[in-house]
Amino acid sequence: MAWIKRNLFFVIGGILALGMLGWAGYYNYKGWSHNQTALKQLTDIQNTLRGLTTKKPSWGDEVKKIDNIKTAKEQERELLDWIQRAGDYFKPIAPIPDTNAVSSADFAGALRRTIDQMQRDAEDIRVALPPRYAFSFTVQTTLVKFDPASLRLLAEQLGEVKAIAAVLFAARVNTLDGIQRVRVSADDATAAQADYFEGHSETNDLAVLTPYQITFRSFTTEVAEVLSRFASSPHGFIVKGIVVQPAGAFTGGGGDVGAPGSMPPSSMGGPGLMPPPGPGAAPGTMPPPGKGGLKTVLNEQLLRVTLVVEVVKVLPKK
Repeated sequence: MAWIKRNLFFVIGGILALGMLGWAGYYNYKGWSHNQTALKQLTDIQNTLRGLTTKKPSWGDEVKKIDNIKTAKEQERELLDWIQRAGDYFKPIAPIPDTNAVSSADFAGALRRTIDQMQRDAEDIRVALPPRYAFSFTVQTTLVKFDPASLRLLAEQLGEVKAIAAVLFAARVNTLDGIQRVRVSADDATAAQADYFEGHSETNDLAVLTPYQITFRSFTTEVAEVLSRFASSPHGFIVKGIVVQPAGAFTGGGGDVGAPGSMPPSSMGGPGLMPPPGPGAAPGTMPPPGKGGLKTVLNEQLLRVTLVVEVVKVLPKK
């Protein structure tokens, strides 16, 4: 005891040093144990990944009667069947003329014949057209030489316009006021606005989408028929916007009611679509019945319809 009293500070210092050494040893052991646990987890993950990269998918389980190979083949067959059915609605529209290298002479002759044929088709089924209507190719009908870079695009548009007109003629609309397309050549840039739609084609990973604007007049039955025929067409037609109003409610700024391109831009369904009629252009209410006779149940009005239709052209498989 006397020695401890004489060396009290030394004893206290020794005890503190031993305590700190013990704590340091415990801390090191805890760290080592944690590192070992982490190393074991990392090793297990590496082994699992290595096993997955070298192991083939399991074919199934005989006990549970699971056959993954058979199931995968059935799902693949269902997917191929669905692709086949969907392909029936996205068949390409043949360009006019349908040749690999389109010359100015080939396109000029095909354009004249195609426009004449569409005009005769409209006359045969009594669909009214604007005078000497060229189906949005007015400027091209006056030319004999075209920009070689635009000939293929013009041939594609001519084929698509003919397909669109065929839908309208089959539905027997009363009047085709106009089909408007996007500009694809230098000649289009200087032509009259009435033939053109202020849009552009878009290309994604699957297809090229080309918009057209169509204006026609008819009754509700023909409008429904047009929409039905676009939906069931073997070609990739998608109706992107529609505006319907009474045929007499829009004068296009003093011009002909049916003048194509006379509608102002609108945010409804894309550029170029005319806005819905205001309160002053609302359809008239049913007149009150007279004192005698039958009551008017339905008073059908001629409608002016503007559609924006996209033609979907599926890209070839890479």
